[in-house]
Amino acid sequence: MKPTGTPAWRLTADCIWSSFRASGKRHLILTGDRGSGKTTLLRALRARLPGPVPGLTSCAEPGRAVWLQEDATGRRVPIGRFDPALPGPENRMRPLPEGFLSLGVPALARCAAAPGGWAAVDEVGYLETACPAYCAALLALLDARRLLAAVRRQELPLLQGLCRRPDVFLVDLDAPFGALGCVVMASGLGRRFGSNKLLADFGGEPLFTRALEATGGIFVRRVVVTRHPEIAAHCARRGIRAVLHGEPERRDTIRLGLTGMDGLAGCLFCPADQPLLSRQTVAALALAAVNALDRPWRAAWQGQGGAPVLFPARDFAALRSLGPGQGGSAVLRAGPAAPGQVEAGGPDELRDADRPEELDRLREKLSKNREI
Repeated sequence: MKPTGTPAWRLTADCIWSSFRASGKRHLILTGDRGSGKTTLLRALRARLPGPVPGLTSCAEPGRAVWLQEDATGRRVPIGRFDPALPGPENRMRPLPEGFLSLGVPALARCAAAPGGWAAVDEVGYLETACPAYCAALLALLDARRLLAAVRRQELPLLQGLCRRPDVFLVDLDAPFGALGCVVMASGLGRRFGSNKLLADFGGEPLFTRALEATGGIFVRRVVVTRHPEIAAHCARRGIRAVLHGEPERRDTIRLGLTGMDGLAGCLFCPADQPLLSRQTVAALALAAVNALDRPWRAAWQGQGGAPVLFPARDFAALRSLGPGQGGSAVLRAGPAAPGQVEAGGPDELRDADRPEELDRLREKLSKNREI
């Protein structure tokens, strides 16, 4: 089965930075087609780096030229000139290697030698590939310090090589979350709560709908697994697939949720009783997982892992064959690699409401957050 649906939530700099820090990677590269927002996000991310951050910036004058500027000095030179004789609607700038040689190569060397740990380049495209000396200087910069860069998506060896480096955290702004699924686990009976807590009022909506908001616009497939007809009916009204069942165990919810997830790279299992879980945290978790699907990923607070948890596809078979009384934690313990962790925005995001008084405290937190 092929993935369906288009994730609609646009990434923020906070989300990218949180995922990148969790990854342990050395470099951060944004890629995407023209108009994907690379430059805007790069500027916001650059502001988070310990500065000053040396670098280079290119800018285009449509129908005229492309310029390369050294940020520290403000000096700029043309690196491409519009040529109406070139074919096609795009890439009609003819490279000017002399611009890269006169400014670009020595500027990259100055970036490598400058104090501090980071450099920034916005952006790298097809013009750069016309100057081998500039390409070599750019690769040398990656060996000398950490790099924040925007790279055009084009099938050129330099650009693809940058994006595929194992020490690069890559953010594809056109498809940032890859092909991931999501299971919202809404089968709890609320025995300690005294009633069905998932239907309790929380900010004017049933509590479980907060999980729908937190996971919206990120995953190519999403399903709610529930024992409650009211929840299934609510999902139907919102156009969200629901599986209504009467199975007794948590492992049943996991198995039923994975139905239809074959062919995806991974799947998030999200509890429906963490009403303050944010979409920012869920998106950061998905983005981190896309960059390292060799292990599971989970949300955490101050190093203490919690839920939701995103499992790579290699774990689907183990999740489907859980034994009596087992849940996803059994697969985490048995895995060859410890799960990665992405810090949530705060401790309340990972708290559930097993008792009415706990739900009251979370309602109070919601009210305070809305006042800020």
